[in-house]
Amino acid sequence: MDDKLPDIVPESLPEKFEDLGLSKIMLRALKLLGYERPSPIQAQVIPWALQGYDVIGQARTGTGKTASFAIPILEQLDPLRTTKSPQALVLVPTRELAAQVYGEFLKLAEGCPTSVLEVSGGKHMRRQTRKLGEGVQVVVGTPGRVLDHLSRGTLDLSRLWCVVLDEADRMLDIGFRPAIERILRSCPKNRQTLLLSATLADGVRELATTYLFEPVHVDCSKKDLSVDTIEQRYITVGADQKFETLVRLLLRELPPQTIIFCRTKLGTAKLHRQLESRLPRIPELASYQLATIHGNMNQTQRDAVFKDLRAGNIQILVATDVVGRGIDVSTISHIINYDLPDDSDDYVHRVGRTGRMGRDGIAFSFVAKGQGDRLTEIEHLINRLLVVDPLSDPVAAKPTDGKLKVVKAEVEIAQAPQSFGEMPSGPLQKRRLNRMRRPLSDREKRR
Repeated sequence: MDDKLPDIVPESLPEKFEDLGLSKIMLRALKLLGYERPSPIQAQVIPWALQGYDVIGQARTGTGKTASFAIPILEQLDPLRTTKSPQALVLVPTRELAAQVYGEFLKLAEGCPTSVLEVSGGKHMRRQTRKLGEGVQVVVGTPGRVLDHLSRGTLDLSRLWCVVLDEADRMLDIGFRPAIERILRSCPKNRQTLLLSATLADGVRELATTYLFEPVHVDCSKKDLSVDTIEQRYITVGADQKFETLVRLLLRELPPQTIIFCRTKLGTAKLHRQLESRLPRIPELASYQLATIHGNMNQTQRDAVFKDLRAGNIQILVATDVVGRGIDVSTISHIINYDLPDDSDDYVHRVGRTGRMGRDGIAFSFVAKGQGDRLTEIEHLINRLLVVDPLSDPVAAKPTDGKLKVVKAEVEIAQAPQSFGEMPSGPLQKRRLNRMRRPLSDREKRR
C-alpha cells in the first residue's frame, strides 16, 4: 500500500451523537430509543464510515456494533424512487442475528421511509422474492439465503455501494467463507466494505486483506474483553454433583433472568428435562418459566423463544452456543456455563450476554476435574483471574500448582495488528461523499 490515510488523532472521542454530524431525523430516532451517548465502537466507526472508508471494527458483542454500521448506512441511502435495487447488504451468521439487525434498522429509521428486507432461511422464499421485486434499500441476510437469491436472479447487486460483514469471525467459524467470497465477488468493486468482528483470527485477516481497500482499523476489543461490570466466578464440581450444584446455585441467586450454556444439543435437552422436572418442586423456583433453544429446533420455535425471552416471560433459558453471539437481550442478569466451551473465545461471547450496555451482570463457570487448564486459558485470554465461588467442591479443586501468574506482557495477544493499513481512529476534518455518487479518486482507481 503506497498511500496511507491521514494521521489524524482526536484529542477525545465524541461524547454525544450530536458531535458526529448526524441528521436531525437520526438524532430524533436515537433520542426516542433512549440512546444518550455513542459507545466507543460507535464513536469511532461512524465518522470513518460516513467518510466512505472501508473499516474493520473490532469489539465484543453487546457494545453497539449494529448501530455503528446501521447509522451511517441509513444516513446515506438514496430514496427508493431513485433505485429499486438494494444499496446496502448486511451479511450475518445466523437467522436470529438477521432478525435482530433487521429490527435495529427499522428502529433507527424511525421518521424516514426506509425499505429493509430480512433474507434468511426459515422465512418464506416467495415473500422475499416479491419484496425484492417491489424494491428495497437494505438487505440483511445469511450467506446461504443470499446466495439462493443470487442463483435465482432475484437479487440485483449492481447498485450496491456498501457491504457489511457482521460477526465475521463467527461466519468463518461455521463454514461460510466460500459463500461470503462468492457474494463479495458478485458485488461492485467500487463499494464500501465494513467488517465487524470480535476477534481477528487468521481467516478474518485474510478476508480483510483480500476484499477491503486500505481499511481503517478500530480496535475496542482490549477494553471490552473483560467487562468491569461483569463479576466472573468459577465453581469446581464433581461430575456426579453437577446438577445438584446448579440447583443450589439457582436457589441461592434467584436470578431475574439467566442463560445456562451447555456444550451439545443432547446435553441441552437433557438438562432442560431435568430442570423441568425439579424446579416445580422447589417453592422459591416453582414460578420460574423455563425454555430451551438449540440447533435442532426449527426457526418458528426459535423465534418464539427469543420473543418470550425479550419480553421477560422466560426466567431460565438452557441453550447451546446458538445464542452465544449476536443476541441482544439487555435484561440477562446471570450467565451459567454448565459446560465450559471448547474455545476460550466462546467464553467471552457467552459471558457477553450479560452486563449489556453498562448494566451489572455475573457469570458462573462449572469446572470439572481435568478442566483446570481450560480455565487457565480463559483467564489468560481475559487477563483476569476468576474468583472461586463458595459452592465449589474442595475435592474437585482447580488443578493448578497455585503459581498461576497472569502477566500482562504475555496475554496482550489481542493487540491491533500492523496489517490492513491500520490507522488511529477518529473523525476526519472534511466529509467525503459516498463513492457511488462522485468520480473515483486516484486512490480508488487503483483497486
